[in-house]
Amino acid sequence: MEPSDEALCERVAKRDEAAFDLLVSRYQERAYRLAWSILRNSEDARDVSQEALIRLYEAAGSFGGRSKFSTWFYRILVNLCLDQKRKNRWWKLWARDDDDEREPILERQPAPVTDPVDKLSDERAMKDLGAAVDRLAPRQRAAVLLRVQEDMATYDIAQVLKCSEATVRVHLHRALATLKKTMEKR
Repeated sequence: MEPSDEALCERVAKRDEAAFDLLVSRYQERAYRLAWSILRNSEDARDVSQEALIRLYEAAGSFGGRSKFSTWFYRILVNLCLDQKRKNRWWKLWARDDDDEREPILERQPAPVTDPVDKLSDERAMKDLGAAVDRLAPRQRAAVLLRVQEDMATYDIAQVLKCSEATVRVHLHRALATLKKTMEKR
């Protein structure tokens, strides 16, 4: 029987490198995928997901078991992503050249779990949806991605975003209303 994430985290707190390696193998791909979906930049997503894993190693002793390990880890990851977006916002606004082309469509799509073969019309819809998700407020985007991509419950999302469940429902409602309105216009 595989040890639980929570049990592995306890072992990591005692500096068990084998336990850390196992947690990394379980969460590295998911962390990158979620970070990429929030940041929409592969280098930043790689850096932030690695930083989240380093923070996991350093702060494993502070995991108190009051929530699931995944919720605790995603809170670290999402906070790092939001910090990264805040840190880069002023620079991108100042340095943006209106003649710059946007990233290629594949760079803006959510990282796939498998290698999908998309049809041309699906590609167009995904491009439009990706652009609409990009324009959501950071907390709304994080709530939607945690719900859709990581299949997290409202309670867990609230713990990750450090807000109430009602606030998560508001974020999700507003995000979905915005996305629906945007997609109907196209």
